[in-house]
Amino acid sequence: MPDCYILSDARLAPFAPPDGDGYASDGVIVVDHGKIGFVGSAGDLPARFEDAPRRSVGGCLITPGLIDCHTHMVYGGSRAREFEMRQTGASYEEIMNAGGGIFSTVEATRAASDEELLASALLRLDAMIADGVTTVEIKSGYGLDQDTELRILRTARALEDHRPIRIKTTFLGAHAYPKGMSADDYLNEVCLPAMAAAAHEDLVDAVDGFCESVAFTASQIERVFVAAHDLNLPVKIHAEQLSDQGGAELAARYSALSADHLEHLGDAGIAAMAEAKTVAVLLPGAFYALKETQKPPIQKLRDAGVPLALATDCNPGSSPMTSLRLIMNMGATLFGLTPEECLNAVTTIGAQALGLDDCGRLEVGQRADLAVWKFDDPAELSYRIGDAPLEMRIFGGEIC
Repeated sequence: MPDCYILSDARLAPFAPPDGDGYASDGVIVVDHGKIGFVGSAGDLPARFEDAPRRSVGGCLITPGLIDCHTHMVYGGSRAREFEMRQTGASYEEIMNAGGGIFSTVEATRAASDEELLASALLRLDAMIADGVTTVEIKSGYGLDQDTELRILRTARALEDHRPIRIKTTFLGAHAYPKGMSADDYLNEVCLPAMAAAAHEDLVDAVDGFCESVAFTASQIERVFVAAHDLNLPVKIHAEQLSDQGGAELAARYSALSADHLEHLGDAGIAAMAEAKTVAVLLPGAFYALKETQKPPIQKLRDAGVPLALATDCNPGSSPMTSLRLIMNMGATLFGLTPEECLNAVTTIGAQALGLDDCGRLEVGQRADLAVWKFDDPAELSYRIGDAPLEMRIFGGEIC
């Protein structure tokens, strides 16, 4: 395609024109040198773009490219056997305490070559791309030693060399700690030095930690946050998934980009997140796979004005999922989000959860990361299950 072209005959969402609630069929987007040069009604197209080549999308819906703001998609091995265990009644904690869970993935990831890690991650990434995703966050955390944590992050960075995708990396060394080693010793001897090494190698965009009864205490995660602050890295947290450990409040004190999971989030955590403008990243895939029954406090989060994002939590143990559109459906059916909330959750708010302000909105100056869908009603994105309605995916202005 030329450097400047027009996508015409489109429905645009999420988009709020000054005098209406969207365009049924006459919306246009100008893609100008990789960015959005104009978005709105065809009748309002600036004269300077009149002669640009046009490509009709035939009434299709155009949205920002979808953003998956929480994944663990670089790992080795499979945990299908654990799925069998869960079907016979074993809990997440029981599997971990028996030496399964994350530790089996750590072993498989350490044993995998760089080429194997890349190849398996590309398979998952290709499924996401086919779902209209243009930005993916990827966490480390399946190494629990410095070498493997860095290899995971290098593999994540390398994905951009193989696919038209934007990758944001997160250091999650504080995911668990190895057997035979205390949590504090692990932080001192492995996690914090590995974080510094990752930052020195420019492999990390943010730092995360798992604050939970089966992982790290709030005071231990605070040590991670202090170290991240010293490295000028923003933080986020896995919090209140299985119990309320005060993780969300801690994250808010450090102006965290997001607090994720949140099924057991209490009122104090909600208030702290609202004040800090920390995004709540909801992960219904893990809720579903683990057969949880306590839902995040959605209405309280709404009432407090906490932004709501959705993500796949793509990982081998608790959310072996690559479809962000299925997550949108789950966000609606399991958590009660509206279709409009679901779309915002994987575009505008998904970008906010990653600290990005140049994508996720149909606005002039934004990156031209776009998804064109074979329907004109935005509710279809949350309504449909299992089909492939993507007509076209545009990344940085390039149709791919």
